[in-house]
Amino acid sequence: MLTVSRWEPFRDMLTFQHRLHHLLGAATNAYAPEGVGSWAPPVDIVEEPERLVFRAEIPGVSKDDIDIKVEHGTLILRGEKKQEREIEGETSHRVERFYGAFTRSFALPATIDADKIQARYKDGVLELVLPKAEAAKPRKITIVAA
Repeated sequence: MLTVSRWEPFRDMLTFQHRLHHLLGAATNAYAPEGVGSWAPPVDIVEEPERLVFRAEIPGVSKDDIDIKVEHGTLILRGEKKQEREIEGETSHRVERFYGAFTRSFALPATIDADKIQARYKDGVLELVLPKAEAAKPRKITIVAA
């Protein structure tokens, strides 16, 4: 019997990236348990007229294990996804989920009001709202009749 499956190049690319990362991570950290190492959560960045919105997928990470900072015009997200405890005598047949520390950093435009950044975390998605400074917001200029 022949099974036909749909080719999904992005999924295959992510699988390859994970395997390569796992191999390179294992070479640099021989003491880390399998599947543990650094990883980078995917982030969407959307610009709206009055703000930037960052959404990072970090399921399985407690909000207490997430650190958000703005330093020298750079937004820095750090955190750690802790591996569930392993049971003695258990054999893993496949490990596809990422564990370990992560860091993402993004250069921010000077138009962001860093003092008013808000963060929400729900259902594994961290949402950061970065309002633009008043001077950077678009303004409508009215034309006065001469």
